[in-house]
Amino acid sequence: MDIKLAISRSGHDKDCIYVIIKEEAETVYLADGRLKPIEKPKKKNKKHIQVIKKLPKEITEVLAQEDFRNEGVKRAIKLYKARSQGALAKGKNVMEYQEEITCQKQM
Repeated sequence: MDIKLAISRSGHDKDCIYVIIKEEAETVYLADGRLKPIEKPKKKNKKHIQVIKKLPKEITEVLAQEDFRNEGVKRAIKLYKARSQGALAKGKNVMEYQEEITCQKQM
């Protein structure tokens, strides 16, 4: 199964990070492991998300596990956020970091 990360670009969950669980023609099913577990994913239009294409090796390893559960989803998102904060420390991608902080405050 090809599982990816995505950022919501519209709606009340704008700028939140999710894992894409399932894809259909025009929609995707997203989970974050907390509010939207794998068992009951969020249905969202493909137009309203941005897929994260470049993922570090440690995140792809978490996503590739056979017993992929909500804990794995939370871990992958947490690793990605930590990686983004590391980029901020190096002076890269400040806007993306601010968007993620906004998303965390909403939850």
